[in-house]
Amino acid sequence: MNLPRNILLPQPIEADAVTLLENANCNIILAPEPNFETVSPLLKGVQGIVLRTGIRITEALLAHADELLVISRTGGGLDNVDVEAAAEKEIIVTSNLGVNTSSVVEHALSMMLALSKQLPFMDRSVRNDRFGVRYKNYPRDLREKTLGLMGFGRIGSDLANACRNIFRMNIMACDPFLPDDVKKKYEMQIRFVDLKTLFSEADVISVHVPLTEDTRHIVGEQEISYMKPDAIIINTARGPVMDEAALVQALKAGRIGGAGLDVFEKEPVAPDNPLLKLDNVILTPHTAALTRECVIRMATEAAQCVIDVLDGKIPKNVANPQILKSEKWKHLRP
Repeated sequence: MNLPRNILLPQPIEADAVTLLENANCNIILAPEPNFETVSPLLKGVQGIVLRTGIRITEALLAHADELLVISRTGGGLDNVDVEAAAEKEIIVTSNLGVNTSSVVEHALSMMLALSKQLPFMDRSVRNDRFGVRYKNYPRDLREKTLGLMGFGRIGSDLANACRNIFRMNIMACDPFLPDDVKKKYEMQIRFVDLKTLFSEADVISVHVPLTEDTRHIVGEQEISYMKPDAIIINTARGPVMDEAALVQALKAGRIGGAGLDVFEKEPVAPDNPLLKLDNVILTPHTAALTRECVIRMATEAAQCVIDVLDGKIPKNVANPQILKSEKWKHLRP
């Protein structure tokens, strides 16, 4: 099936992925800015989009797409794509599930270690001639502590394996969507519990759930109130799954041990965000998956999904697989 190969990039992607598209005879269109006004007129005559996080592909934006066949996310999340609207137009949506797993696991683990070992505080102490802080014994070990995982997918399960194998941590998880057969597979290693039990008993809580209407603010004032006074919480998932205001209050009052946040309710973080003034929180700018190596993996995998569709193949990780049954896509092969 000989299709035009006009590919829109709302934001730049890595050179390796650009080369992959060019070698597949794709014509690349790079938007000057990732906003509605700039992107909407560029959609006419475009067959594919390789999408980062800078713009949301909405129903209104898709109204300008007259030939669009595939939207390929560079990351694993789909909160910046109206998947339902795309399905109505029989546009394939793909994501990069699993490509960033090891990078996010490393980031979450780094935050766990930095907080438990009080690294930012220790660094400031040395720089401010307070070397004697070494006798205060502020750092804590992770060894044989309890890790509570919100979500037990690829990232959660890999983090569990790392913490169990390296630190002999006890692992509990809350994931109501996890099939019973998967839970049974891990029953000797993981204790599956409800949310209240997880927040009440865990020494470290790490959040790994997608953002949906059901998970928005799933970590709220009540859940935080269950936490132990020295417990820490890590969020490398999506900012709005946590009630940021409630977390700020708990951190200000010293009711919990600390937090590590790679994601926020509003990004970029506003200059007046109270989190910026707190010493018991570590903040990173949504970079858990943005390592040198991972961005190349994500971009090339996303580019390959676009190429696969144009070459008449079923791409990986289709988010709306029901449309593959339509007349439009019956020619696709595995």
